[in-house]
Parts: sequence; C-alpha cells; structure tokens
Amino acid sequence: MAGMRVPPQEDSELPMSRPPPPPAAGDLVSDDDRSVAADSWSIKSEYGSTLDDDQRHADAADALAAANFPAAISDYSSDKDETDANDVEASMLGLQSYWDASYAEDLANFHEHGHAGEIWFGNEVMDTVATWTKNLCLNLSQGGNAAAQSNHISESGETIKDLSSWSVLDVGTGNGLLLQALAKQGFSDLTGTDYSEGAIELARSLAVRNGFSNIKFVVDDILETKLDRKFQIVMDKGTLDAIGLHPDGPIKRIMYWESVANLVSPRGVLVITSCNNTKEELVQEVENFNDRKYGGKDADQEASGEPWVFRYLDYVRSYPTIMFGGVEGSRVCTVAFLRS
Repeated sequence: MAGMRVPPQEDSELPMSRPPPPPAAGDLVSDDDRSVAADSWSIKSEYGSTLDDDQRHADAADALAAANFPAAISDYSSDKDETDANDVEASMLGLQSYWDASYAEDLANFHEHGHAGEIWFGNEVMDTVATWTKNLCLNLSQGGNAAAQSNHISESGETIKDLSSWSVLDVGTGNGLLLQALAKQGFSDLTGTDYSEGAIELARSLAVRNGFSNIKFVVDDILETKLDRKFQIVMDKGTLDAIGLHPDGPIKRIMYWESVANLVSPRGVLVITSCNNTKEELVQEVENFNDRKYGGKDADQEASGEPWVFRYLDYVRSYPTIMFGGVEGSRVCTVAFLRS
C-alpha cells in the first residue's frame, strides 16, 4: 500500500492538485473477500502489541459522529446522495484484496525477471523525498529553522552529521524502495511495514539483492498496528491516499491519525507524500485531529501544556507546478509535521 497506481496525466487542462479518482470499487472486489492467507497471517515481530483494536474502532466512530460527517457511522454507503467537495470516490485501490493480488503479481515478476515493481509517484519524487527528509532532519538536529534549509540540496562532499541514530518507519512500504533511498542518504535504523504479506516478501527480497539487508520489514496494518515502538521519523508515501479510497475512508482516516500519533516519537517528524490531497488539505486534516484531541481543553489547561499533537513544519517546494483556474498546484505534495 505504498501508493496509488494512478497513470500519469498528460492533459495539461486537468487540475494538478488532485488527479481524477480511479475506478470505483463497486462490484469489482469486496473487502470481505480477502485471501485466507492474508486474513490469518500472524504478525511475528520484535515489537509486540499493547493496543486495543476494538477500542480504536469505537473511538474513531465517536470522533466521526462528533465531526458530523455525512456518512453513517455503522452503515457507510459509498453511493450516498450527498458528497462533500473534498471527498475522494471509493475505489478498489482502498481494499487490501487489491494490494494482495497486485503484490503477488509483482513478486512473481521479481522471481521470474528480477523486476522491482512500480515506484509510487516515480523515481524523481522518491529521490526528492529522501534527500529533502535528510536535509530536514539535519537542520532539526542542529537546532535550525526546518524550512530554512530542508529545500536546499546538500552539495556532494559536504560534511554532514551522521544520521545513523535516527529511527525511521515507512508505513505502507510496498516494495521498500523508499527505505533504500533513505539508506543511501545516511539513515541506517530503517523499518518498513505493510499489511500485504506479498509486499513485505518482495521488499525483503529487493533489499537483500540490492545490499540493504539491514532494513527490517514487518507485516503490519497501520490502522491496527501491533508495533509498540516509537520512531523519530515516520514516512507515508501514498498510504493515506489509499486509506482514503476505502468505502469507509472517513472513519479509517481518523483511525490513521490516532494510530500514527502513537508511532512518532516526541519531537519526531511525520512526512506524508500524497497525490490525492493538497498541502492545505493535509494541514487542515491535522488541525481537525488536534481539535478532536484537545478541543475540550480550557484556557488554563492549554497554558500549562501543548494543545497540539502534530504541527505543520515544512513542505517540498521543488515539485513542478502549473496554474489552473487561477490556482497554482502540482500533482503531488510532500508535507512534514512535528510531533508534540
């Protein structure tokens, strides 16, 4: 679930901030028809589990009800009469069964031809995200302004601080190539998770073949994570996009924020790369999450502690942009948020 398989858009008349939605799920595949192997897969890792999944579902439903989303809480219908302007149409790309089948095919192609599979958003975006994240972390470690230098590409030969102590988690890692790109930038404590067993098997095989056997890969669902470790950097390249394409996308996005907040270390960084959301939409979603967590605090409580979970930090400015309808936008955005 490392990203969405959205074909490149060549028509310059289309809005750049959000590509057309992929085909609706409809009768193509049911989320209840996941493979038995995927449903019964036992997550075996060094991290263990301390989270109550049933309680997370209940909390998310309560939050969704409080937010007055148009969809029903217990009986969501993807063909509801009224659709919010910011909603993304549900798609088969939001279902685990789709990704299980996709990565099974990629794994077969790897064994037969050595192919790595698709790189979500392309090589250029992946390399940009890796380099930009390195610069962001270096600037933060030196106590500087994150936005001042994270969009500056470090020159070759420049002495940089060792990044080996930074722990990195890539949620929805897919074939794991983003972690390999981060390893080339100097990160070494690297972990990738994906709910598809096939994706993790492919990622492990590629890492060993390419000389990155130190990268750890774990079968894990970000929405019902069994990890109990926190990471200084959590990367998401297309995973929130895919979650939003599930028929229960609104409630699952709430679950996402609750879960990812438990995975980012205090003063750690969450880096999201998306093609279905603009920077402004992601910032607004974070503000909504903060409101749900701290909206009930009175002034004295806010004065005595930090009234936010995540705070906007910086974004990638180097992606190509065009003007459409008087608004400037791009096909992809990468935004960083600081954990309280």
